[in-house]
Amino acid sequence: MLTLALLATLLACAAAIPLGRVLGRRAGLPLALPLLAGAGLIVAAYDGVDEPVGEVWSWMPTLGIDLALRLDGLALVFTLLVLVIGAAVLVYSARYLGHGTHSRFYLLMTLFAAAMTLLVLSDDLVVLFVAWEITTLCSFFLISRSGPHAHEPAIRTLLVTVAGGLSLLAAVVVMIVQTGTSRLSEVLADPAWTEDATFTTTVAVLIAVAAFTKSAQFPFQAWLPDSMVAITPVSTYLHAAAMVKAGIYLLLRFSPALSEVPVWSWLLITSGLVTALLGAAGALRRLDLKELLAFSTISQLGLLVAAIGVGTEAALTAAVVHTIAHALFKATLFMLVGVIDHEAGTRDLRELAAMRVRMPVTVGAAAVAAASMAGVPLLLGFVSKESLLDAFLAAPGPGWVPILVTTAAAATSVLTFAYSARLVLGAAGRGTGRDAREEHRPTRTTQSPQTPPAQVHDGHPAFLAAPVLGALVTLVLGLAPALLDTLGTAGASGAVGSEVDVHLALWHGLTPALGVSAAVLTLGTVLVLARRRVDRLTGPLALPVSGLDLVDAMRRGTIALGTAIGRLTDPMSPRRHLALPAASLAVIAAWMLLRTDGLPALVGDPTRPLDWVLVALVVAGVVAAVRARSRVSAVVVTGVAGFTVSLWFVVLGAADVALTQLLVEILTVCVMVLLLRRLPEHFRRSPLRRRVPAAVVAVGAGLATFAGVFVLTGRREPSTASTYYLTEGEATTGGANIVNTILVDFRALDTLGELTVLGVAGLVVAVVVRSRRLTPIRPSPIDARSPIADARENTVFVRTVARLVGPLAVVLSAVLLLRGHQEPGGGFIAALVGGAGCALLYLAAPSDRSAPIRWPYLLLTGLGIVIGAGSGLAGYLDGSFLAPLSVEVLGYKLMSSLIFDIGVYLAVLGVVLASFNLLGRPGSEDARRPAHGPPAEPADAAKENAR
Repeated sequence: MLTLALLATLLACAAAIPLGRVLGRRAGLPLALPLLAGAGLIVAAYDGVDEPVGEVWSWMPTLGIDLALRLDGLALVFTLLVLVIGAAVLVYSARYLGHGTHSRFYLLMTLFAAAMTLLVLSDDLVVLFVAWEITTLCSFFLISRSGPHAHEPAIRTLLVTVAGGLSLLAAVVVMIVQTGTSRLSEVLADPAWTEDATFTTTVAVLIAVAAFTKSAQFPFQAWLPDSMVAITPVSTYLHAAAMVKAGIYLLLRFSPALSEVPVWSWLLITSGLVTALLGAAGALRRLDLKELLAFSTISQLGLLVAAIGVGTEAALTAAVVHTIAHALFKATLFMLVGVIDHEAGTRDLRELAAMRVRMPVTVGAAAVAAASMAGVPLLLGFVSKESLLDAFLAAPGPGWVPILVTTAAAATSVLTFAYSARLVLGAAGRGTGRDAREEHRPTRTTQSPQTPPAQVHDGHPAFLAAPVLGALVTLVLGLAPALLDTLGTAGASGAVGSEVDVHLALWHGLTPALGVSAAVLTLGTVLVLARRRVDRLTGPLALPVSGLDLVDAMRRGTIALGTAIGRLTDPMSPRRHLALPAASLAVIAAWMLLRTDGLPALVGDPTRPLDWVLVALVVAGVVAAVRARSRVSAVVVTGVAGFTVSLWFVVLGAADVALTQLLVEILTVCVMVLLLRRLPEHFRRSPLRRRVPAAVVAVGAGLATFAGVFVLTGRREPSTASTYYLTEGEATTGGANIVNTILVDFRALDTLGELTVLGVAGLVVAVVVRSRRLTPIRPSPIDARSPIADARENTVFVRTVARLVGPLAVVLSAVLLLRGHQEPGGGFIAALVGGAGCALLYLAAPSDRSAPIRWPYLLLTGLGIVIGAGSGLAGYLDGSFLAPLSVEVLGYKLMSSLIFDIGVYLAVLGVVLASFNLLGRPGSEDARRPAHGPPAEPADAAKENAR
């Protein structure tokens, strides 16, 4: 059932685009159904089960990583919050959004829900990390899509949360290496937590940092209010059940292993209480209702983190219960603020004070939810706040610890009561607006004194349905908290790591916690009554350094550091770009040779007379390339070296590699011809002071390469891997061509990665060429009256040959593709042959504009990557990604590797076509230039010569 629940969320993702286009904003209504169905499946899977429910699907069996799902009480609580509140937000969005298509919004929201569901159900650390990062990306895209003004906040949010993701990744690696497994339940049960203090402390710090960034804890809290530029449904889900709750879940999940670790407790308690106080104080200074709620979220999360840091059974139980209460009242409040903003056109307290607010249902529901947040009796927030205070009063440690912790929590609660009242009064149009300090300027123009105050009424009943239901649930659970006993028991048991029996009640007698609550309510009421004076006192209060400024400073510093390091290997200067790696290679080789005591004897005689002939040809090509003065001659003589290496591969018996090298050389020359037309004809001679260091580095790199080949080649027997490929490759993969089977079977994941990189490279070429002004083509030096000046007349021979060779190249390309698994060939070589045929057609064209092939090269490249990844997904039919599958058709054995090779073929062919179509097309400057004229050196080319 766990898999079905996850698939239900993925079904919503798949349906988001078509439903969004057909139903527009109303797509939220049907999209909420799969989420509710998933919640029902989760409840059915957990109901009546004493032990956690688990399901495992093979993912990367060779690495021991599986798509493992596990449902215990803690996962039950968070999964229900994710799915139920997610469904409520989708229903709410159906009225909040404007008319039109909102497919991308619904896709991101449902993907957010799916990622959170996977995160809390995951029983594998790698899967948990992947889901964690998906939530980061979803939040980034949801925030950034709110408009140009949201781009910077989205980037700042991404930077902070990605930094936390790196911390989590480090923790995952450390845990897997230490315990020898990636299964989360097994990792938490490993004795290493009690036997190795260094391991435990390291993981505790890394997990805490990861959770702090996600849950906006000090010193990483600044991104959360900054993200309020997102629309209300996004903010609601992010604050109540998704992004920030991921950090709380992570802390609770690792509490059984880390609750006794001192650094864990001190980090969480200190950061949590500081965050709680800062957030509460910040909320009192806000004049925007949504910003007020953002700071209140920071404050409430701080209390939760502090309770988890206390680590006792009572504290973890209180944290689970308050997590539920917080999700309910925070989702309700955000949606109601969205209703106010939607109907009144503003969230500013001063502007609302200038209006006649007639919203009894909205304000009444907001009052209930805000009272729950403030911990007023008869509401669920009071029950959870009492539990927190009880836990803080019983915090372990010296006698001053519970006093200090409880005092900080009580001070936070007093401020919570004050800003909760500020929220309700502001929503009712009776806020502190006109007495607020002038520095808080409204974002919209208020009503003029001569204009009658605008009236604001409740929204449509369908608009209010979700938040009003949330307020009612908060009230019902406050009056009858025992309804949460089962869920609270399940969640607390999962957080504690042992069976816990939870009994929630409104009245526990005259307890110290009740006394603290009474004091909180009294002082909070005083602050509300003196709110105008409080406004004047809190107005000047502000931290001397803004968290956002720190994030921006770190961002600028990182970019500056990257720029400084990038200058060392500036890709725009080939000499500088190659110098550092070449010199490093020489240094490493020298160091290794000095440490080598002796070399094993050669296995046989690896040299033959023909080798020296080939070496002489390569040397001749290299020397000629170094001494070349024109770019055309440099391309030609470099090709000599390349073709000689191809011939050498043939001599050594590597037919596949030789064919690949040969075709790459041919296509490289064709592409270079297109570039040479836009570059000066001759190189500018470099001064001696530049040539000498370049020559030293080049000779050093060459000697290092020679030394490596001499030391490592021919001095050992065949490796275990090569022996396995030669003896077992055909039986395992069904292919006799070892090179091809290595590429598309044994190392198919590497090939898929290279395929993706190739596709990205083609996309980058397309973007760069289309977005930048091309250097003009050098005018032809041939006189227009010359017999060879007419391109059409002089391409007759090539066009005639192309008619014969073109179809032959297509047939040969198909043959090489189909036979690649058994004989020399394969997708890459076949695509190069097809690309060579396309090159011939381009050469036969009398002009760039009349080139005959205009296929959608980017579509071909993308299709190739999709086919390659799709064939990998088909491997799950046999248990793992990219597992080889086979089927016999009419006696012929078809392998899934052939489909993968087709993907390689299309992607490579797409990149080849992109090179010809983009680099061969004339630019706008070329179209305006006369056909003939004196050659001029472009500015960019002059810079290149200067280098």
